This record gives sequence, C-alpha cells and structure tokens, in this order.
Amino acid sequence: MSGTSPRNIENAATKAFRQLATTADEFERYQNSHAGRIARISDELAKSFQMAPQDRKSLHGAALLHDLGELVMERDYINRAGSLSDEERVDLSRHSVIGEQESARVGADRAVQLLVRWHHEWWNGGGYPDALKRSEIPLAARILRVVDSYAALTDARPYRPALTEAEAREKVSAGAGIEFDPKVVAAFLTLPSMEELHSFAMPEQVFTTEEEPRSLFSSFMK
Repeated sequence: MSGTSPRNIENAATKAFRQLATTADEFERYQNSHAGRIARISDELAKSFQMAPQDRKSLHGAALLHDLGELVMERDYINRAGSLSDEERVDLSRHSVIGEQESARVGADRAVQLLVRWHHEWWNGGGYPDALKRSEIPLAARILRVVDSYAALTDARPYRPALTEAEAREKVSAGAGIEFDPKVVAAFLTLPSMEELHSFAMPEQVFTTEEEPRSLFSSFMK
C-alpha cells in the first residue's frame, strides 16, 4: 500500500491552516477575509524581494496563522470598542507567543512558528515579544508586519471604521523607520493594483482622530 505523498500532506496542512484562519477572522469580527488577504499580499511582496520558494511557503503559513493566539486566548476586550487598559495591553501582548505554541501544536514548521512569534516586532525595537530590531527581524516577519497593519486599517473593526486606501497608505508611510522596515514599505507602496489591496471603507464613513482609539503607532494594533 502506497503512503501519503508529501504534496498531499502539504495540501492537507494548508487546508487546515485556512480553516483556522477563517475561524480566527470570525472571532475577530472581520467581515471580510483577513488572514487570506494578508497571505496573498505578502506573497506579492515576497516575490518583489526574490524570496526563496520555501521562505514564501513559510510566510504564507504564518499569514494564515498569525492571529491564532488571539483565537486561543478568546478575550472579550479584543473586539470591544474603546482603548485597552494597561492590564489588557500586557495580556494581549502574550498572543504572539501563544500563537507560536499553537502553530507548533497544529503542525506548522519552525519557520512558521517563529514568524507568528515575531509578527509584532518593530523596526525600531519597540515591538514584542523579544524587542528585535532592524535586521534581527526576519524579512518575512517585516513583510507580515506591514501587510497585517494595512489589511487591518482598510477593514472595519468594532472600534473604528475602515480607512480608505489613501489614508491607510499614508499611515503605513508614516510608520516607516518606526514600526516598519522602510524598504518593505517602499516595495509595498509600489505593488501593482490587486483586489486584496482594495479598501472596504464605506463612502459615508468619515475618519477622525477621535474614532481611532487604537493608534497605528501602538504595538497592540491587530
């Protein structure tokens, strides 16, 4: 009897990761695909950096599983309108490490696990959980940080409306050299038009500072 081929195993893992991504999206109350959207945009960015095929696969898996820790934690405050308390911020910062552990539990390889752990690291060292900075952060994790932020900004959240593409691009640009790798931001801003880059902002929505209690320049942006 022939064994299961590596390709079939890989396809089964990807299917399982996509199912987990959908569940995480639903828990976070994204009305549109969030993790899958990030996976598609991230892959386009990875190609612009001529990333090796295996590294692109790891990035794809991490994009699908990046919010697994939040799903497992299942905290009510994640989707609550308004700012987080100091205690809630500290608690939420655990989700990337929990996501790393859960990624291992569901069969993700070590590269995927580490990208999930590090997707909230900042270019200037102000992120979590390890305060990595600059080239200490793997390129794939730097890509994931930019794309995750853009995708979150251009989709409606319980605590704020979606930004337009122009507004989100402006905020990503402003974060270059602080939260984001400037080279990744530059490459992101030159990506060709693709469906996943489109904003879900409604025409009647008006964005103001008061409506954005969780600033882009916060390591707790989801």
